[in-house]
Amino acid sequence: MLLRALVFALVATGAAMAADLPKAWVDAATGHRIVRLSEEPGSTSLYFNFNAYTRDGKTVVIATPTGIAAVNLASHALTKIVSGKVRLLFVGRKSGLVYYASGEASSAAAKTIYAVSPQGGRAHVIATIAAGTIQSINADETLLAGVEEFGAAEIGRDGLMHQAEGAPLAKGAMMKARLEANIPMRIFTVEIKTGVVRTVTQSHDWLNHLNFSPTDPNLLLYCHEGEWHRVDRLWLIRTDLPDAKPLKLHSRSMAMEIAGHEWFSHDGKWIWYDLQTPRGEDFWVAGYEIASGKRLWYHLARNEWSVHYHSSPATAEAPDSALFSGDGGDNTMVAHAPDGKWLYLFRPVLTAEKDVSDHAAAPDALIHTGHFEAEKLVDMKDHQYHLEPNANFTPDGKWLIFRSNMLGAAQVYAVEVAKTP
Repeated sequence: MLLRALVFALVATGAAMAADLPKAWVDAATGHRIVRLSEEPGSTSLYFNFNAYTRDGKTVVIATPTGIAAVNLASHALTKIVSGKVRLLFVGRKSGLVYYASGEASSAAAKTIYAVSPQGGRAHVIATIAAGTIQSINADETLLAGVEEFGAAEIGRDGLMHQAEGAPLAKGAMMKARLEANIPMRIFTVEIKTGVVRTVTQSHDWLNHLNFSPTDPNLLLYCHEGEWHRVDRLWLIRTDLPDAKPLKLHSRSMAMEIAGHEWFSHDGKWIWYDLQTPRGEDFWVAGYEIASGKRLWYHLARNEWSVHYHSSPATAEAPDSALFSGDGGDNTMVAHAPDGKWLYLFRPVLTAEKDVSDHAAAPDALIHTGHFEAEKLVDMKDHQYHLEPNANFTPDGKWLIFRSNMLGAAQVYAVEVAKTP
């Protein structure tokens, strides 16, 4: 009874704290409207490259301390659809179902994957895995993809998160220790209809950040995790070919060059990523066109470097050029930006190119360049970047969804891309 009373008291306190926060306001520094979408302190949006939106684009799904909630993007009404300690995974692009996992988070533990309607109701079991972590679902919702460590119960990432005396390792130290542990791993798929599990690729590299193409159900993007200057991070592989070889998407051309935090464009034609030439000195958002291998790099200023970037869907006004976003960073991060704590909107501008038809290389083998024209959307001066904002565009491109602790506990917010009149 005492424990139950304590839980109710904590929930009530959290609700009171949320009630004291503004629900909507116009950012005084930028002129853009911000809306708080969550109600419970400690609520978070999904990682920037995971789909959190229903197929009709009208609902975004968020994680709360007490379960999973769906938020109507027009009315901002919030509905609790799952209660309990679960891990929100993603929303299916085809069905709009909300997928989540129960069980321990560690790689060695068994897990059950469930799906539920974004309106709530009865959940049903999709798959059960003996070990590993599910990270992605493909475009037609026939396959789940995950990673598994072998023999890593004592020395895996969970163990390396802490020093012997129990104090948390800094993120950089953890990344270094985990990479050097050289733990054998595999990427696997689970066929949802049959439950058949198949190994896609395996190695002693640290495999992470699985993300299926939004349009090709058999194309999987993943990374070699670790300190970026020590790994070749970006890789593509097909899951429908038994002997498929991974394709490296970016090769380092100078010392300390780094690339990462990759994502697919909405139409599945491009892969975009953070590129620094070298680390902490010169900043780009780089693109790789999957069909042709064409490369396009957009330059940006030090203060505009962001933990994560994202791109909007193409619009009728700009069918060939999506907008981009960045969620900024503080002065302790890789760019050491003196004024980087902003959410940004980026408009890409291509550099005018002279005729390259006589160049020894084919035109598409050359790197095409441009730059970003930046607009500030949200003043993040009070945000603490141990919580990464993970900003991403809504399907209509009119809002950016992000998580922030700028008013205390973590909450989920949306900022309107168009400036308030």
